[in-house]
Amino acid sequence: MTIPVNQLSDPAVRAFVTALNANDQAALTEAMTPDVTMSDDGSDRDVHQWLDREVFGSRGHMDVDSESDGGLGLVADYRNDTWGAMRTKWLFTVDGGKISRFETGQA
Repeated sequence: MTIPVNQLSDPAVRAFVTALNANDQAALTEAMTPDVTMSDDGSDRDVHQWLDREVFGSRGHMDVDSESDGGLGLVADYRNDTWGAMRTKWLFTVDGGKISRFETGQA
């Protein structure tokens, strides 16, 4: 069963997922620290290149199935126009109310 985005426990994660699903680049940038880092399947990536390719350029969307670690861990069905749908896990680090790091990969 999918968790509605507005019911996600952590406010920073909620802002991130809301902006990602709305394909709102300005809001997603605002949800992250200026020096945000990320990894995809265990390899560090350039956040902005990754977001351009995996989210904004391909209409990425998350349907969250479960939360853990106080809302900082998610399991979600992620889909975009490039890869289709896949089950993914997400782990967020929050600093000062914003996402400072996220790690994603296949679940």
